[in-house]
This record gives sequence, structure tokens and C-alpha cells, in this order.
Amino acid sequence: MLATPVSDPALPPMCAGEPKWDGFRALLSVNAGRVVLRSRRGTEMAASFPEIVAGAVQLPDLSAFDGELVVWDAAGRLAFERLQNRLGRRGAGAARAAQEWPAHFVAFDVLRLSGTDTTGWPYQRRRAALESVFAARRLSAPWVLCPSSTDPDTVREWLTWTSVGIEGVLFKRLTDPYQPSRGWQKYKVRETTEAIVGAVTGSLTAPRGLLLGRYDHHGRLQYTGRTTTLTRAASATVAGHLAPAQPGHPWTGWSFSAGWGSRETLNVTLVEPDSVVEVGVDVARDAAGRWRHPARLHRARPDLSPVDVPRWTPPPH
Repeated sequence: MLATPVSDPALPPMCAGEPKWDGFRALLSVNAGRVVLRSRRGTEMAASFPEIVAGAVQLPDLSAFDGELVVWDAAGRLAFERLQNRLGRRGAGAARAAQEWPAHFVAFDVLRLSGTDTTGWPYQRRRAALESVFAARRLSAPWVLCPSSTDPDTVREWLTWTSVGIEGVLFKRLTDPYQPSRGWQKYKVRETTEAIVGAVTGSLTAPRGLLLGRYDHHGRLQYTGRTTTLTRAASATVAGHLAPAQPGHPWTGWSFSAGWGSRETLNVTLVEPDSVVEVGVDVARDAAGRWRHPARLHRARPDLSPVDVPRWTPPPH
């Protein structure tokens, strides 16, 4: 079951809210000792997460759960990159990673319980059953019960948890069954901020996307992320503020990934880093503090200079 983005953070009537985790969506089933752990696309992940497989002995047989795989760092923040890096590990490498960066399965739904198909049950009943499993079996790590609430104030408070990696909230109707559709809703926390244009994809006169940066406290221009593809009107507007890069551009010789976790590199054109834009970004960051998802251009800010842009600050370690 998937979710449709919404722009209103208020909890709708007859719905429960849940935190939206920065992890991997996963389905887990247990059948006569055989544990299957699959991604939303059907990729088998059990070999990469042996601690999840080992922990399945705590679960009732002939059961299946929907949830999120997450990794927490030492400071209690969600560490998506650590989770990402574990996907390609197998055998001894996966076992070492499980010791160093253990994963947890945050369960938020039950699809089968002791052989009974529960997908036709309303969310409210499925939630009660899930809570009963955790209570009756006293489930412990790697299992985590996802919070759920019908209290608007509690759901609103979860939107303030962005510093630990909560991306937003999900809304689920209490009476809805579990079905392969976008029956849930999701609200992602976004913020508006400024950044410096350091390079573009496309041409200087018709940029398709912007590569953004901020100066750190040592005066170095750090790459912070890139935008989504610009509309034709936005491209024309931004192009009027761009100038060719002068010799000694701080990003000379750099390469930029075409996507988070991708090995493909972008073909970019460096520009003089003196143009400022206002962008909307969500709260997901990588370990270096860069925006993990593309930013959305709001407008050019010719009234601002690079010294007006917030300084780039690496995340605490």
C-alpha cells in the first residue's frame, strides 16, 4: 500500500497518523522458519541483514509484516547512508556490518497473522493486532513498533522530529483495508532556503537544472545538492542571471553524481558562483549534510549576494 503526497499537515478526520521514517520500505514474512525480506520493488534483502533474519524467531509463524528498515547512528539520528551501504554486503561482510551498524525493522502493519490473512481488516483492527503481537511476545530489537496516534497534537509534534531523521507523517484511514493502491496520504516537511548556483546542466543560456552550493566557514564553496528539472520559464529567468565561470572556479575538476547512490555522472557547465536562488528542500540529508533529494526552484534572488546565503555547516559527528 502506497501514499499520495498532500500539502496539509493537519490530521484528517477518521485517520491515524504515523511518523514517516527515512529508511527502506520492506515486507517481511515468516513461514516454517523461512524468512523472506523484500523491498517495495521485490528485491530480496535478507542476505544483507542477517540480524533481521535471526530476530525473526521472536515472531509468530505464518505471519507477514509491512515496515521500514532503518539504521540509527550513535547520536540517535537515522543514518540512511549506513543503511544504503549495507545493501551490497553478503556473508561475513554483512555480519560485520550488522555488528557495527545494526538495522531495525519498524513495523507499522500486519498482513498475515498466524496463517490468517489480515489485509481485508480495517486499519484500526490491524493496528490493534500488531500492538498485541508486540505486547504478547515482548518483542525487542531488531523489532520496533511504529507509533500511531489519532491525537492531532501528537501528530503535529512528530513534524518537529526532523533533526533525528523523521521526514514527515503518514495519514491512514481507520476503516480502510490494506490494498495495493495509494490509499494512504503523506506530508513531508519542507523548508525554503537560499543557495548559490555553482554549475548547471544543459547550457548557460538554457539551463535544465542547477547545482547548488554554500560557502563554509573557511571560505570554500561546498556542494549542497541540485534542483529538479527547470520549467522553460524558470530556465529563461535564471539564465539571465548567470555568467560564465572565470578561471579558478572552486569546482574545477569536480564530478557530480546523476542521482543519490548512482555511479553515473552529470555533464555540467560551471558558472560564476555569484547568483543566488531560493529553493524548497525536504529534511533528508546525507552524511556530509547535502540535500539528498532534489530541491525545487522557487525563484531567482538577484537582490541577494553570496554573503547573504547561510553558511554550509557539516552535521555533528
